[in-house]
Amino acid sequence: MSASQFDVCVSGSGAVAMSLALALSREGWSVAWAKSPQVAPAGSTDIRTYALNARSIALLERLRVWPALKQWSAPVLEMDIRGDESGTLTFSAWQQKVSELAWIVDAGALERLLGQALEFAPRVEVVPPVTEKGPAVLANLLAVCEGKQSTTRAALGVEFTRQDYGHWGVAARLKATQPHHGVARQWFRSPDILALLPFNDPDPLSSYGLVWSVPKARAEHLLALAPEDFERELNDAIYQSDSDLAARVGALSLTSSVAGWPLALAKANRWAGAGWVLVGDAAHQVHPLSGQGLNLGLADVDALVSVLTDAREREPWRQPGDERTLNRYVRQRQLPTQAMQGLTDGLLKLFADSRGPVKDLRNAGMSLVQRMTPVKQWLVGRALDAS
Repeated sequence: MSASQFDVCVSGSGAVAMSLALALSREGWSVAWAKSPQVAPAGSTDIRTYALNARSIALLERLRVWPALKQWSAPVLEMDIRGDESGTLTFSAWQQKVSELAWIVDAGALERLLGQALEFAPRVEVVPPVTEKGPAVLANLLAVCEGKQSTTRAALGVEFTRQDYGHWGVAARLKATQPHHGVARQWFRSPDILALLPFNDPDPLSSYGLVWSVPKARAEHLLALAPEDFERELNDAIYQSDSDLAARVGALSLTSSVAGWPLALAKANRWAGAGWVLVGDAAHQVHPLSGQGLNLGLADVDALVSVLTDAREREPWRQPGDERTLNRYVRQRQLPTQAMQGLTDGLLKLFADSRGPVKDLRNAGMSLVQRMTPVKQWLVGRALDAS
């Protein structure tokens, strides 16, 4: 690529930034990838897992990344959700008439494969990171994919409203003494939420990714424990929630280190302006209980590339940074994202309330939805698409 002019400068280094750069390249746009410096310590192991829905998988298939990533992934065939009393809600792929509800993928493998694909992508050039002075190259559009701590977003004068939950997410990789059968499990335990996501490493039949949302003080306690003490507290928590289900899960043991991070609900007051656009966590942040964080970001990528490419075909005089074009992207993505934020925020607050009448109501509500097949199918359909 020659010297200075690009259609789009993509700033960021995560899965959303790399997916956007790759997708734009495949549609014929010239891309400057302003790759952010890596923040993970050298030699550290990435223990994150992502739950990807059908729309995200379809995007990765078009980017020709999915065939290689599939070996680092495990399908979710059923979802079993338990309240803090008798409430139960289950979803299955066969009821939804799909082959799987989602795929649990290795975060490190996803980012590694996207990076490898970008090495061979035409019309993509790696350029220095964006600084407080702006991009190092000229581009008609700056796509900010820097995540929730974006400095470029702040330099653009965009407000990022953050509501801390007072909870931390605690994550680890686990192995169970019983097979998972492709079942993802989630316990709303008031005040914490515990999720086990079926995974394929180290054992394809009995491995899990753990995501445990707990109050900050509890998280600090868990993160300070020796591995055997953490395992004991985790197994006790599941047994106390449902002893019969604990027997089906089996005893859980760690296969990785344990990590934690603060959880929050956040949103930018503006997503786009003349010559710039926010994508993924730079624009919005949700609680991980829905498993939709990366799905929302990849849906942003899908929508932005579609809007830009459609505008090029229908209105070739418009540049990628045209504000009216970018507002079409905002209109497509802002409402569904806000709806998902509202849903996860409402569920978290509902199950954090320890008052008896509220507890009875939420568990009765779960059991009611369990018996309402059309409602269940609608809920799963929304999660499969996240559009």
